[in-house]
Amino acid sequence: MSSAFLDQIFLRAKEWLLSPLVGAPDWLIQIVSSLINISGVLGVFLTLFALISVLERKILGRIQNRYGPNRVGPFGLFQPVADGIKMLIKEDVVPARADKVVHFFAPILVAATAILTLGVIPYGRNMTPFAIDGGILFFFAVGSTTELAVFMAGWGSNNKFSMLGAMRAIAQMVSYELPLFITTLPVVMIVGSLSPDAIVAAQDGYSFGILPHWFVTTPWGAAAFILFFVSGLVESNRTPFDVPEGESEIVAGHMTEYSGFKYATFFMAEYFGMFAISGLAVTLFLGGWHSPIAPLNFIPSYLWFFLKLSALLFVYIWVRGTLPRTRVDQIMNFAWKFMLPMAFTCIVAAAVWHYQGRGLAGWFWSLAVIAIVYPTLSRLLDTSKKFAPRTYRFAE
Repeated sequence: MSSAFLDQIFLRAKEWLLSPLVGAPDWLIQIVSSLINISGVLGVFLTLFALISVLERKILGRIQNRYGPNRVGPFGLFQPVADGIKMLIKEDVVPARADKVVHFFAPILVAATAILTLGVIPYGRNMTPFAIDGGILFFFAVGSTTELAVFMAGWGSNNKFSMLGAMRAIAQMVSYELPLFITTLPVVMIVGSLSPDAIVAAQDGYSFGILPHWFVTTPWGAAAFILFFVSGLVESNRTPFDVPEGESEIVAGHMTEYSGFKYATFFMAEYFGMFAISGLAVTLFLGGWHSPIAPLNFIPSYLWFFLKLSALLFVYIWVRGTLPRTRVDQIMNFAWKFMLPMAFTCIVAAAVWHYQGRGLAGWFWSLAVIAIVYPTLSRLLDTSKKFAPRTYRFAE
């Protein structure tokens, strides 16, 4: 079986499923084609959600020198099935004075938003579920409705802890959506397109057959990728930025009054959002579905995409098992005093790289811009002088 056939096996399977509709109206073929794409995306990412939920607990157990899930099924691999059954049969408790309509639709809107963003990411050669010219703009336009859903959850619960958690979550998400969006602008400027497929195509090719033309290999691309990844941690409410869900402070944030399958929907949407942000990072900076070196091009393109996605997801888990939670004021200071100026710096560095011919000279000039601004912002963010030295007193 040739590598080209394996690379396009899912596309051929879709054509086979559509073959009985030959001669049917175009609108019917488009609807069935869209339903096949939606089913494929949901099937893949629901499976990945179940897998990552148990792998994360196992990896965290390994990091923290303890056992992970190991009781349900071989090696504990059926734990997601047990968790799903538990969530389905748990009682759905709704506060008596809650706005029941808003309370009901909040988790649905969060999940729908995360699923829609997954539809514009190219998962392999000719494997974009919904290829649109403004795919990047669509991603952020749809993703920004998450704030509305979080506010609905806090407001509809009629609970002060839920409302406080929702406000903290919205403040955090709005603050980091700006650097998240701005760090994509250098890529859009360089490529000249908002299409994810065009961005992946612009990263094709290799220098000397081994150095890929991925944007992360440039100074501005590496800086933008780090900023994008950190912003993605915040948008996904992942450690060390999981302030809205600080159990010791405000119980479970905007999800305090949710139980059963509604809570599971929030949980699933959080992971789907993590998949979407990681998938967009792969598309923008890591070459999408392109292989890292030319001799490995025989491996199917979708395998390369999911290998890169898995690597980023592992870093998400690694960070969660390593770093403690930060304070709210530290998160906000970091967003407005460091992340946002550095995001604009990446735009300037990308422009310098472009107008210097995108060669070695442009690489060094771009690095110089980053190297000048980064230490300056680091000094401005230093808070060591704002606090008096801590004095420890012990009882005699």
